[in-house]
Amino acid sequence: MEGIVVRRVIPSDNSCLFNAVGYVVGHNKDKAPELRQVIAAAVASDPAKYSEALLGKPNEEYCAWILDSVNWGGAIELSILADYYGHEIAAYDIQTTRCDLYGQEKKYSKRVMLIYDGLHYDALAMSPFEGAPQEFDQTIFDVHDGTIGPVEGLALNFAKEQQSKGRYTDTANFTLRCGVCQMGVVGQKEAAEHAQATGHVNFQEYR
Repeated sequence: MEGIVVRRVIPSDNSCLFNAVGYVVGHNKDKAPELRQVIAAAVASDPAKYSEALLGKPNEEYCAWILDSVNWGGAIELSILADYYGHEIAAYDIQTTRCDLYGQEKKYSKRVMLIYDGLHYDALAMSPFEGAPQEFDQTIFDVHDGTIGPVEGLALNFAKEQQSKGRYTDTANFTLRCGVCQMGVVGQKEAAEHAQATGHVNFQEYR
């Protein structure tokens, strides 16, 4: 297959994971409300599997939490969406260049790809050439013997290239300023604590 791997930027509105999945599965960047409902329904339907130990909060509380558009998704949500669509979801982490593959054990025949910079998910697509319109993007790839062939190498190289350009956020040590009260915090943990204490969720990174 000819072409290049490109990063399709998804708006930073706390719903990037859902909208990135919406784009790679169906070229739709506005799927977040619907996919949050899908996840809440899946979690509510299996309280034994989705226990407080797994979710970090009681099942019912989590369902309300994920429906709130200010909250971000992560590994749990990606594994549910892989099952919902019947596709493997590969998430490339720029900082480590690791690829986390969701749905792999189900032997799905298709795979889609996301890229993660420590805070934000974008979509990965194959484009026929640099600058080609998004409607030419290929975002769903056939899986044969656990691989999607050369595309996999291209995606990994792309993640490595992004890493070498420093296109990620070190969430343990990055510095953020609260956009509401201008208080400075270090790392995701302090940001989460500040958000919980004040209700402020608008942070900007600064160096």
